Amino acid sequence: MDAEIIAVGSELLLGQINNTNGRFLSQQFAEMGINVFYHTVVGDNDRRLQQAIEIAESRANLIVFTGGLGPTKDDLTKETIARHIGKKLVFNEEALQSIEAYFHKRERPMTENNKKQALVLEGSEVLANDHGMAPGMVLSKSGITYMLLPGPPSEMEPMFLSYGYEKIMNKLEKHERIDSKVLRFYGIGEAELETVIEDLLVNQTNPTIAPLAAEGEVTLRITAKGPSKEKCEELILETEKEILSRVGKFHYGSDNTSLIKELVKELTVRKLSIAAAESLTGGMFQEQLTTIPGAGKVFKGGMVCYTNDAKSNVLGVSDDTISEYGVVSGECAMEMASNVRSKLDADVGISFTGVAGPDEQEGKPVGTVFIGISYRDGNTHFKELNLSGSRAQNRIRSVKYGCHYLLRDL
Repeated sequence: MDAEIIAVGSELLLGQINNTNGRFLSQQFAEMGINVFYHTVVGDNDRRLQQAIEIAESRANLIVFTGGLGPTKDDLTKETIARHIGKKLVFNEEALQSIEAYFHKRERPMTENNKKQALVLEGSEVLANDHGMAPGMVLSKSGITYMLLPGPPSEMEPMFLSYGYEKIMNKLEKHERIDSKVLRFYGIGEAELETVIEDLLVNQTNPTIAPLAAEGEVTLRITAKGPSKEKCEELILETEKEILSRVGKFHYGSDNTSLIKELVKELTVRKLSIAAAESLTGGMFQEQLTTIPGAGKVFKGGMVCYTNDAKSNVLGVSDDTISEYGVVSGECAMEMASNVRSKLDADVGISFTGVAGPDEQEGKPVGTVFIGISYRDGNTHFKELNLSGSRAQNRIRSVKYGCHYLLRDL
């Protein structure tokens, strides 16, 4: 079964709300083994919705609509579909009673236009709305199944799980599922990664491999289709092993993790504490670190020393270092890392200094960054970066590289 999800509502096109319904339904269909090849968003306009339906019918045999089932004149989903497939709209008595009970319970008057929500496609299977008013419905005609669901996620999600899921499963000739795993990489570019695994991308069948770019990092999504979760996991693992045999040194985690999460996890396992000194990143490393639950077990504290005076007077970077090498230097980064580690009695110290932009500093071009790392045993070193991007991108990537280097060290 191939599905298309059509979200109806001008508020989606205006960016006033996110289309979380599409994400939810795609996740559900993946577990059911249903292919979702297209998401469509269309405003509250019957002509454009009609066009969207015609296009969807040419490439899907399950079309799921969310939104446009309410009481107002711009709620026109079921009216447009009824006209398109040649079906009447009829009152569903149970739905009407449910709507009346909804208003009675809240001691509010029920306006006449609310009865519109009880109209359903003639001959359809009605899906009760246990968390709102407008019912959903399912109808098949000419080999295509149409499912209509309300727009509010608080109504749509429980309706689908309680009633819609089973209706669709009953229509599937072959029960399969789709599972995915995301591999996360840092320190390698998207183009380089694709080159290394080019043969796997060219010859992929099941599982499939999809490269995805994020801010400064690369991910690969491996997707398998099979009769069971265990079979999908087996197929994914086989492909994962082949990929990691080639680029494993850049792999830092899977699925919903992040570099900062992995760093906190690694420090926790090793029972190591960390302190940070930041200049160009302005506290971004510390802010991200403290968003992770359990960070208090490893994070001692830190300093944001933006000016030369702050680096000297607060952090204790020597005047000789600043005058001889400048604050945008590996030497300054090492002193920053060593001093903050010592002052806060941490096992690890990390520092960030450099030129975020838009102007060069100390004759160094924008994107020049030095990351200092210092350990309690006296091992102190620095990493130099030459980044290209906006001021914001340079700061974000500096923090990620700091996590990356620490993870490789540890």
